[in-house]
Amino acid sequence: MTTPSISAVQSASSGGLGAGLRKLRGSLLSVGLTIYAVVTLYPLIWLFISAFKTNEEFYSRPFGLPDVWNWSNYARAWEVADMGTAFMNSVIVTVIALVITLVMGALCAYVISRFQFRGKLLVLGTFMLGMLIPIHSTLVPLFILMNKIDILNTYAALILPYTAFELPIAIFVCVAYMNNFPKEIEEAAMIDGSGYWGIFLRMMLPLSLPALATVGILAFLRYWNDFSFALVFISDPGLKTLPLSLSIFATGYSTDYKLTMAAMALAVVPTIIVYLVFQEQVMKGMTAGAVKG
Repeated sequence: MTTPSISAVQSASSGGLGAGLRKLRGSLLSVGLTIYAVVTLYPLIWLFISAFKTNEEFYSRPFGLPDVWNWSNYARAWEVADMGTAFMNSVIVTVIALVITLVMGALCAYVISRFQFRGKLLVLGTFMLGMLIPIHSTLVPLFILMNKIDILNTYAALILPYTAFELPIAIFVCVAYMNNFPKEIEEAAMIDGSGYWGIFLRMMLPLSLPALATVGILAFLRYWNDFSFALVFISDPGLKTLPLSLSIFATGYSTDYKLTMAAMALAVVPTIIVYLVFQEQVMKGMTAGAVKG
């Protein structure tokens, strides 16, 4: 029967200590992430809870639970703010602007990323300058321009500026993502007889879905929640979007918080659904290029 050596005992002891430290570190990380998640999600939870309160409960116990869960707040907010019309307008504007942004952004990124031509850096730099322009500083010039071409109080008054200001970000993200694709896949496709459109539609576009999902969610949030452009460019009540409909509950003298919270809770549901549907693609887009094989 052999006696374990001192070095073996020390190795086993250090191995057990290392495993214990790793387990402790993992536990602390889990606790820290849980606390961070709770702190991050609490405002959203507070919003949905406040939507069931009365105004008196909102003022007296802003962080407490309601005595009676008033589901009628949602129906009343939907009716008073005419949220059905506003919801449809927001869907139309957001979907059209989002489709144009993704299609044009992917096409521009494909040309800039995969082709060599004179002035390529200048073109890319021009698009990147668009990210430095303060969006709200353009409200007055855009209002004058749209008034002259007679597109105020139309969907185009929102769709065109949304697309123009989101395109630089879309092109930047897609170019960075497409630069990681090897040239061999395009050469193989050309040998098989595919043209540039075939390569773009059948290869580049499917491979770029994570980047497009990331751009899509960022653009969706900006379009869906925009208030200033809609306030300046839209005065027709039949064309108001959701952010404009929420402002009806606040006057210069008081705010109906129970209906405001209910309306905000209804307005935020689509953004949660969109993120849950595309979260896997977004995670792929955020981690792409982090590890190289």
